[in-house]
Amino acid sequence: MSKQELLIECTTGDLVGFIMEEEKVSMLDAMQRLYNSEVFLKLNDTTTGLYLESPAYVYDIYKSEKAYGHIVQEEI
Repeated sequence: MSKQELLIECTTGDLVGFIMEEEKVSMLDAMQRLYNSEVFLKLNDTTTGLYLESPAYVYDIYKSEKAYGHIVQEEI
């Protein structure tokens, strides 16, 4: 397993945990929600570099996607 694959796998596990905790759903439901998201596609596309970001940062992007229906660059 490459370092990129390992980082993606670890981040995916953390994201599933965040979704389970915050949305109060089962692991299977959390996995389905994540796997069907644009964020998951971007996370697995190593050209985006998203896999290098912290799981908390990626989860914030996931929440933004969920709120707006797609990934939105929110300005600070």
